Amino acid sequence: MNVEKYMFPCLNKSLFGVDCIGCGTQRSLLYLINGEFTKAFYQFPAIYTTILLFIFIGLHVINKKRDYQKIIIGLVIINAIIMIISYIYKITNI
Repeated sequence: MNVEKYMFPCLNKSLFGVDCIGCGTQRSLLYLINGEFTKAFYQFPAIYTTILLFIFIGLHVINKKRDYQKIIIGLVIINAIIMIISYIYKITNI
């Protein structure tokens, strides 16, 4: 079954013809589900930090006794840096 036809199209790419900073996230998740970890990283390098970020956000919502705020802020910063660097690399090496 071709799962790609069910993926959300990138609005930025549809309108302007240029990848956005998050392009590749859906395909990267699909690669992860299929166990292709290297392909997932090459498709969207911030996939692992993004998943870790969502895990800690979920823990923050579930467990109010512990303070996950510093970890979440740190992961957001790391994730943003990885996304920016990989986006610059992607647009300069096409």
